[in-house]
Amino acid sequence: MGAKRKKSFLITGAAGFIGSHLCDHFIRAGHRVLGVDNFITGSRKNLRDLISHPRFKLIRHDISKPLEVRERLDFVLHFASPASPPDYLSHPIQTLKVGSLGTHHALGIAKKHKAVFLLASTSEVYGDPLVSPQNESYWGHVNPVGPRGVYDEAKRFAEALTLAYYREHRVDAKIIRIFNTYGERMRLEDGRVIPNFIAQALLGKPLTVYGDGRQTRSYCYVKDLVLGIEKVISSGLNRPVNLGNPNEMTVLELARLVLRLTGSKSRVVFKPLPEDDPKRRCPDIGLAKRSLRWTPKVSLKEGLKRTLLYFKSEISSKKH
Repeated sequence: MGAKRKKSFLITGAAGFIGSHLCDHFIRAGHRVLGVDNFITGSRKNLRDLISHPRFKLIRHDISKPLEVRERLDFVLHFASPASPPDYLSHPIQTLKVGSLGTHHALGIAKKHKAVFLLASTSEVYGDPLVSPQNESYWGHVNPVGPRGVYDEAKRFAEALTLAYYREHRVDAKIIRIFNTYGERMRLEDGRVIPNFIAQALLGKPLTVYGDGRQTRSYCYVKDLVLGIEKVISSGLNRPVNLGNPNEMTVLELARLVLRLTGSKSRVVFKPLPEDDPKRRCPDIGLAKRSLRWTPKVSLKEGLKRTLLYFKSEISSKKH
């Protein structure tokens, strides 16, 4: 990203977990940010330090509906979507709409402003993968009509639409496939495995492991992800790029690590595995390493310690 002129960003899903960290990052770098969110899953408190900032503006809007933006834009970052299984299973139609209509409207804004467009896609486009680690050339193993299909197929369609705009309209379009990301500002009731385990451990509740716990995930700290995103939008890549941490571990190993870090006496309980839950999830980040010189730096132990402090503060504030 050139240093000569400060840039203007439109970020959809600005009040969400990752979106709010992006808003912070680009404001701190001296840029201007227009945040858009309809607050289905986002929270105003994620943006509380920015609300009165002169270079930040927040619009309450559902990007599944058209949005007219008059001010100049250099970048459009499309992060609006329910992202945790409880959220997209609770809002299936909205999830499909924001992946299709929302992506269409965000791309239209980028086209009009001749702005760089970034789609926040997901490792879920690989479904329950038959290869591991997953690289960008793998087409995936997805059940399009299962309950998770509302999220998986919304993102797969969004990718197809994004590259259609790149080919047909010459929009400078980027796609990132985000693997399991964690950190401050995740909701206590988010439903993904790290906030689930931390909240359960801190509250003295049993840690819920689905299946036998041998399914794997790879966890990337949110600040590492943000730096990867900045590199992608400044790059010449117009193809999907995996962003995640390639250190794979089982869900049961994660549960035991959280118990150690919290000092919790909670026990582990096992429940049936949800339908179409992927058995392995591990990114091949060779493209990001080669083309962007990006690798995650924060260890899982260090990232979890930072996240624990945030969750302790959240639980304490709810008690008072």
